Amino acid sequence: MYIAIAGNIGSGKTSLTEILAERLGATAHYENVDNPYISDFYDDMNRWSFHLQISFLGSRIEQAIKALGQGGRLIQDRTIYEDAYIFAQNLYEMGLMTSRDFETYMNIFKLSTGLIQRPNLLIYLKASVDTLIEQIHRRGRSYEMSIDREYLERLNQKYENWVENIYEGEVLVVDVDNCDFVNNPEDADRIIEQINSRLIK
Repeated sequence: MYIAIAGNIGSGKTSLTEILAERLGATAHYENVDNPYISDFYDDMNRWSFHLQISFLGSRIEQAIKALGQGGRLIQDRTIYEDAYIFAQNLYEMGLMTSRDFETYMNIFKLSTGLIQRPNLLIYLKASVDTLIEQIHRRGRSYEMSIDREYLERLNQKYENWVENIYEGEVLVVDVDNCDFVNNPEDADRIIEQINSRLIK
């Protein structure tokens, strides 16, 4: 069993990864947020966008290969696909990554996807910008405090397009605005029921 959790910044990926790993007896693989470029990126996105995305891509490839090599039941916080179709694509369209850098990035990404198994189930945490901002502020990472609404909205649009039109695997959408899986065990129970029904199909 290989489940990956996708969603915008502040959508609750890490929290759900932790809950599902415990409830399903799976090994959790968390997103590495210690990217050496992340603070520089939020200070100057144009200068550091390519460096940030390549660093995340390399980290994600290494994590996925290692996790899948261990076998068993896996829950992964964020996917390699999001790096390309959400974040790198958005930076390119905003003029924060050059065409040359974006093409180089996508070539590396496409080579990488051939090395990694697609998840048995992708859980997409769908959240409004208001919910994302509230949760970002609650967790209090200093480098995220300057993220603006427009940036989060653009990412949300990218996620919707990716889930609906690009991603080819099995997807479970969780409406985070109306589902508090952290504080309400019944909401977590419903997600697990849906996971089991999707994986049994």
